[in-house]
Amino acid sequence: MERLCCFNSTYSKFVGVRASYGSGKGRSNHGSVKYGFNLVKGKANHPMEDFHVAKFIETKGHEIGLFAIYDGHLGDSVPAYLQKHLFSNILKEEEFWTDPHRSISKAYESTDEAILSHTPDLGRGGSTAVTAVIINGRKLWIANVGDSRGVLSKRGQAIQMTVDHEPNTERGSIENRGGFVSNMPGDVPRVNGQLAVSRAFGDKSLKTHLRSDPDIQNADIDTDTDLLILASDGLWKVMENQEAVDIAIKFRDPQKAAKQLTAEALIRESKDDISCVVVRFRR
Repeated sequence: MERLCCFNSTYSKFVGVRASYGSGKGRSNHGSVKYGFNLVKGKANHPMEDFHVAKFIETKGHEIGLFAIYDGHLGDSVPAYLQKHLFSNILKEEEFWTDPHRSISKAYESTDEAILSHTPDLGRGGSTAVTAVIINGRKLWIANVGDSRGVLSKRGQAIQMTVDHEPNTERGSIENRGGFVSNMPGDVPRVNGQLAVSRAFGDKSLKTHLRSDPDIQNADIDTDTDLLILASDGLWKVMENQEAVDIAIKFRDPQKAAKQLTAEALIRESKDDISCVVVRFRR
């Protein structure tokens, strides 16, 4: 996802992480859920701005899967911050175990406030986010801000679990906040002619016209649940949900599935950074 402008970030030294590259895989401690990821830098003339999270942790007697794609713009500062802090902020919420929906919403809000307060260090960029929390291999909570997307497969049928926050679809909210939507410059609708999403973390200069509250969905992980795909818009710009599921489901190894999805997006001439996480529930 891009915002019109050129910007170089030095924020990697601030949080001690760098943009995600390459590929990897893992599994839950109980071995029943496997995951793989693959990230490819796009053709734009700026450093990689996509970050990811893919891991299982044990906490308070529960196994929690944490998966995310953070797609930055105007630099890598904000997605780097999200990679380090968003999930920890979610899990720190006192109500997490009784009300995950409210806890995720509150953590998104507090994390955005923290990003805005750190603008001198983080710069003026921003980021989309799609996050998935898997609780004890049985319950899935997905949240998103922006146009990074989560798609669930149940017996091979694609179910979009997120909402693409695009300027045209949320034009009323933007205009009510004093902003405008324009296709100039460029060829896609942008908030104030700059940002191609209507919700994002950061973006202090546009914040009065943007929202950062997430859409949140949940689902039971049952015997019908095949896999979950999280990906940045570098994939979804060139691929439909069902096409992605049809490709991924052919591979038992979710890392190979993620690699194939990014390879197919490149074949279809996606120019953006392409980042993909595949979580496989059924063998």
